[in-house]
Amino acid sequence: MANRILIAAAGTLLLLANASAFAWSGGHFNAYTPRGEFSGGHAMSCGGGSCSHAGGAVGPWGGVATNTGTVTRNAPGQFSNSGTAVGPNGRSVQHDGSTSCANGTCNHTGDMTGSNGHSATTNGSVTRNGVGQYSSSGTVTGGNGNTYNHAASTNCAGNTCNRSGTVSNSYGGTVTHGGSATRVAPGVVTTSGGSTVYHGASVSTGTTVVVGAAPVYVPPPLPPVVVPVPAPVVVTPPPVHVAPPLPTVVVAAPRPVYVAPVHVAVLVPGHWVGRVWVPAHYA
Repeated sequence: MANRILIAAAGTLLLLANASAFAWSGGHFNAYTPRGEFSGGHAMSCGGGSCSHAGGAVGPWGGVATNTGTVTRNAPGQFSNSGTAVGPNGRSVQHDGSTSCANGTCNHTGDMTGSNGHSATTNGSVTRNGVGQYSSSGTVTGGNGNTYNHAASTNCAGNTCNRSGTVSNSYGGTVTHGGSATRVAPGVVTTSGGSTVYHGASVSTGTTVVVGAAPVYVPPPLPPVVVPVPAPVVVTPPPVHVAPPLPTVVVAAPRPVYVAPVHVAVLVPGHWVGRVWVPAHYA
C-alpha cells in the first residue's frame, strides 16, 4: 500500500504542475489471471491542489471491493492522503498518511485502522537511482507489535519492468518475491505470473480529450487439431540364402627328412704315438 500511495503522490505532483483542472472518468480494466477474470473501473478528479479518486473491482466469484480517497499537495514535494477501502466481505480499512519527496526520494508514513478496531502503522521510501532504476524499503507494524520489513528493487528497460524483493517478520521468517510486467500493446500489460490486464480510459485536461485504448477482446484458443497417425508400414526383407559350409580338407603332413650333418675334414699335423711316428693326415 505504501508503494501505491507514493506512486499516486508522484503522479499527482505532475498533474498539479501541468494542469489547473484535471478529470479522469470512464477508466476501466479487465484482468485475466490464473484465478479467473477481474474487472473494474475508477474515476479521479483534481482541483485546488487535491485529487480525489473512487474505484472498484469485481472478482470471478462476484465479490466486490472498493477504494476511495484523496491526495492533497500541501507544498512542493509535500503530500497528505486519506481514504477508505472496503473488501468483498464488507470489512473496511481507514487509511491516511503523508509523503515527502526531495532529491529523487519519497518518504511515506501512515496508519491503517480496520472495522474491528485493530490498527497498523507503515513507513517506507522509494528512491530513483537512475533511468528506470528504483529501490524501496519500509516497515509495517501491527497492533500486536509484530513487524514486517520489506525491501525491493525495480528495473525498467524498453517495455518491461522487472521487480524482486524480500519480506521478513519479527520472528525471523523471510519470503522472497519477483516478477515482471511487459507492455505488449497500448493499454495491454502482461505479467510473468500469467495475468493479462487491458486498460481503457478517457482523460480530459481543459478542452483537450485523449482517449485511451479500448479493451481488446482475446478470442479463446482454437481447439487442438488431431492428426491421425498413419498405420505402420511393415516391409518384409527378402530371404537371405546362406551357402552350406565348404567340405573339410585334410592335409597330410610330409614325412620327416633326415639330413646328415656335413663332416668337415680337419688336418692333424704329424706326431708321435709312443715310438711310432704318425705323419700329418686329415681326420
